[in-house]
Amino acid sequence: MNIFSGHISHIQVSGSLSLIAIAINENVTLKTIVVETPETVGYLKKGNAIRILFKETEVMIAKNEISFQTSIQNILGGTIYSIEKGIIVSKVSIETSIGAVVSVISTEALESLILKLHQKVVVMIKSNEIMIAE
Repeated sequence: MNIFSGHISHIQVSGSLSLIAIAINENVTLKTIVVETPETVGYLKKGNAIRILFKETEVMIAKNEISFQTSIQNILGGTIYSIEKGIIVSKVSIETSIGAVVSVISTEALESLILKLHQKVVVMIKSNEIMIAE
C-alpha cells in the first residue's frame, strides 16, 4: 500500500460526493473522490491533516512525458530505482517528488514498455482509487 500524508487544500461537494484536494507538499496536490461530505464526516475540513492510501495495483506507469490528454488528474514524474520481475506480475519502485511510489504491473507490460533502472517515467493514479484516512 502506498501511504502519504498531507493537508486538505480544497473540497468541492455535490450531493453525497466530495472531490478532495490534498497538498502533499508545496508542489504536489493529489485529488480523490469520496462518498462523504464535510457534513457527514468531521475530518473533511480544509487545512486538516490527512493520509492518502492507494494500492500498488492502481498505479499506472507511462514512459517519458504524456503527450496526450487524459482524464487522470494525479500525475507525477519519477525515476525507477527498483524492479522485482516476476513471472506474471512485477513490482516497480519509483522515486517521485513526494517519495517512493510502488506499482505492481504485469510482467508483460514491464517487458513491452522496456522499463529499466534509472529510467524516467510518469506515474498516474485515478482519483477514485485514492482512499483517505485521519
